[in-house]
Amino acid sequence: MILLALMLCVSGFAFAQQGKVTGRVWDDGSNQPLAFATVAIFKGEGVLVEGTVTDAEGKFAVDLPFGDYYAQVEFMGYEPYKVGEFSLSKEKPVQTLGDIRLQTNTSNLQEVVIEGDKPLMELSLDKRIFNVGEDLANAGRTTADLLTNLPSVSVDTQGNVRLRGSDNVRILVDGKPSGLVSFKGSRGLQQLPASMVERVEVITNPSARYEAEGTAGVINIILKKEHRQGFNGSIEGILGTPTNVGLAANLNYRHRKINWFVNYGIARRKLPREGTLYQEAFGGDTLLISKQYTEGYVNSLDNNVRAGLDYFFNDNNVLTASYLLRRSDAHRITDIRYEDFIGSVDNLDSFTLRRQDEKEKEPNSETLVTYKRSFGEKGHELTTVFTYLDYWENSDQLFTQNTFSPEGILDPEKALVQTSINDEFEKQYLIQVDYEKPIAKEGKFETGLRSSFRNMENDFVVSEQDENGDFNPIPGLENIFLYRENIHAVYGILANKSKKLGYQAGLRGEFTDVKTTLVKTDEQNPREYFNLFPTAHLTYKFSQENALQFSYARRVKRPLYNDLSPFMTFSDARNFFSGNPDLDPEFTDALEMGHIKYFEKGTLFSTVFYRYTTDKIERIRSVDGEGNALIRPENINSENSFGLEFTADYAPHTWWKMDINANFFYATIDGSNIQDSFTATTYSWYARYSSRFNFANGYQVQFRANYQARQKTAQGERKGIFFMDISGSKDVFKRRGTLVLNVIDVLNSRRDRYVVEGEGFYTVGNFLNMRRQINLTLNYRIRQGG
Repeated sequence: MILLALMLCVSGFAFAQQGKVTGRVWDDGSNQPLAFATVAIFKGEGVLVEGTVTDAEGKFAVDLPFGDYYAQVEFMGYEPYKVGEFSLSKEKPVQTLGDIRLQTNTSNLQEVVIEGDKPLMELSLDKRIFNVGEDLANAGRTTADLLTNLPSVSVDTQGNVRLRGSDNVRILVDGKPSGLVSFKGSRGLQQLPASMVERVEVITNPSARYEAEGTAGVINIILKKEHRQGFNGSIEGILGTPTNVGLAANLNYRHRKINWFVNYGIARRKLPREGTLYQEAFGGDTLLISKQYTEGYVNSLDNNVRAGLDYFFNDNNVLTASYLLRRSDAHRITDIRYEDFIGSVDNLDSFTLRRQDEKEKEPNSETLVTYKRSFGEKGHELTTVFTYLDYWENSDQLFTQNTFSPEGILDPEKALVQTSINDEFEKQYLIQVDYEKPIAKEGKFETGLRSSFRNMENDFVVSEQDENGDFNPIPGLENIFLYRENIHAVYGILANKSKKLGYQAGLRGEFTDVKTTLVKTDEQNPREYFNLFPTAHLTYKFSQENALQFSYARRVKRPLYNDLSPFMTFSDARNFFSGNPDLDPEFTDALEMGHIKYFEKGTLFSTVFYRYTTDKIERIRSVDGEGNALIRPENINSENSFGLEFTADYAPHTWWKMDINANFFYATIDGSNIQDSFTATTYSWYARYSSRFNFANGYQVQFRANYQARQKTAQGERKGIFFMDISGSKDVFKRRGTLVLNVIDVLNSRRDRYVVEGEGFYTVGNFLNMRRQINLTLNYRIRQGG
């Protein structure tokens, strides 16, 4: 093996007459750089002189004495590549081998098995890449679950994603908006199998190339697609409790210039839910106390299919087209018991039983066409993207409610039967053009245009049954809400670097045109605004293993559909959620300084960050004199937040790998424009630790522990959460398959606990929205190289 020879080789050449050979190694099929490819330099009749491995960008540089040489490049699963003879001399001390393109080894695909693992985490200063397929805890789970296992990312029990403690994170799929993140925000990811995801990129301070939406940063989910010649793929079967039964397939076929790919997943799940809510409300001189007990479940059937092709006109021109179709059918049952007390918990006034019976359908489709043109010069390329999203959701709900005296006697006058019909539609068109051109020796200029056109509609009506059995709309709860959003953007980036110093400066301009309309009451709320979003990144490399980066970005969070829609949720008769049509966008200035250090057995990444947010959007709870609560978003004055983050991976032995992530942040919240008491100083931290052990005969065990400390909010606090997962795997079918058993939330302790206080009320909540999950998964790989 070349790599073994390189480790034993000792060069005896003098450095007085020194030259250099450079180059870059690429995957010829995917046009992606190959990191850690082996580059060996020989002379004469195969005498090994020197060698190295490529960096994260596929680049290499080797110092050599003057003389005549040839090179050989190797990477597992690819054909070796030999570079013909070249010379280094005083007249030509630097030899550039240019782009070296490796082709996959197709002759032995039938017999190739995976001999090594990708690292779980690849660190760089501008982003972190997580190869999620290597994480045993992700087997048999959804993409929303997958995000729970990522450093810097936390997902609450209702599927809302936070990045470094902030919930304003922009989630992209393959670098673009997706119907998976639409009406329901990140909760739509609960319907996408984790097995369809190749990797996840976390970018905390994006450049001007990215849309400015998302003050906390960007999470980019990359779906699976291969480029190897011939037929290859994987099939996965899932069996779990509570009910989690599914099948997923990722298939690929490439023949010469055409690469076909298909991803399919089907899953049936049952998600039980339970919780309690205690509230004190002061109605005049009377203390109203209520206790609320909730139990329920959601039965769902989710189907996802994505198919497409890449057509390689030649090495410089690639056309990609794909179509994604997703459908979710769900049946939700929720039973709530309300106990109402007057004055004290010893004085029960009545209790009420309410049942929600909901049937929900969600078809969603996405069409994508991408054309990429590479010019003769390396790094000189033009990319054009067109995306069309078509989304529809129908929710048909039946509510029955009965009230009883403390002795259990039915009060027929308070009996209710209600229905809620909710139809939501979305169509979005996105056109994007990006252009890159190298300048100077190491520099680069980028520019681009982006336009998105988004139209959404919500037809909403709540009806109540009268004495004759007829259903009549409830006044104020019947309307059609229209949301139109057009955003146009242009950006420019200039970057350059010397031997140790690199810089990048960018500016993005975005024009936003938003209009909301309540059709039946003819209420319109148009908004137009233009904003500039500067970005800056400065990098200094002390050495190849030690670097420092400073970055700045201005970001925005626009109030979206759910934030603006005035319709209220109706599943809970005492706690209503609604949007606020008068919301303004929030803006954040983010500063970050990061340091990365590579060691022989690990990596340490540390960051200091600061964010200043104006007009911050915060959900505020208010309670009326009868104990009914309304939760809706409001603009508060500001939030100042500071933080430290540490991420490290370490391999004490070849059979033991571990990683740890810790976040500490401090924030001051000023909501005094809403109410004088809406101010808070908060600090919190969370940590995640995992260990992975490789044993003989293909056995692996993984352990992960998570802790999120309590955190104050503008009106109260969120309590701390601790939970842990254990997973084990065994290679089967001659290492072409893997059997995984995982136990998620071993202690059943992942509870959403909070305290909210405001003028005239005190509320304590405790909900278990996701129970302990046990999954058994079998993954079989078809002709997949290592």
